[in-house]
Amino acid sequence: MEAVFGYLFIFGARIMDVSMSTIRMLMVVQGRRKHAAIIGFFEVIIYIVALGKVVNGLSNPGNLLAYAFGFASGNYIGSYIEEKIALGNLTAQVILNDNDDKIVHELRDNGFGVTVIEGQGKEGPKNLLTIMLKRKDLNKLNGLLANLDKEAFITVSTTKLISGGYFSKIKRK
Repeated sequence: MEAVFGYLFIFGARIMDVSMSTIRMLMVVQGRRKHAAIIGFFEVIIYIVALGKVVNGLSNPGNLLAYAFGFASGNYIGSYIEEKIALGNLTAQVILNDNDDKIVHELRDNGFGVTVIEGQGKEGPKNLLTIMLKRKDLNKLNGLLANLDKEAFITVSTTKLISGGYFSKIKRK
């Protein structure tokens, strides 16, 4: 019974430290140094404790399996957590097939700041929309665009720093 608790401890510790590592890396990329440092402090403590338990019991293959399964599960759970907390900002570029101003007004009415640039596509004039948004609002934007212009071409990229301009707080429904 003690061995099973040891396996569960190693497994759980690896899930925690690898999940924390995923979140910490997101913080580093976004320039949130203090948050990354705090998470990293606890992450490394958990990691060393789990590793020590495995190293002290290398003759037990169950320890190695628990360590490996914990690592794999931690990657999965960490990416799931990162997706759910959706920290950071994005820039969406949308090329409309329909240059109807109603689409721009609808996006703005739903709290999105939209800059319209007139462009020329293969089949004539097109509007290019640049939209700054929080990652948490991406699903809302996608839903609106799916209803407004099913043929819209959408690209999204991560934005590190936002300064000035219109960046509203979108009301959650």
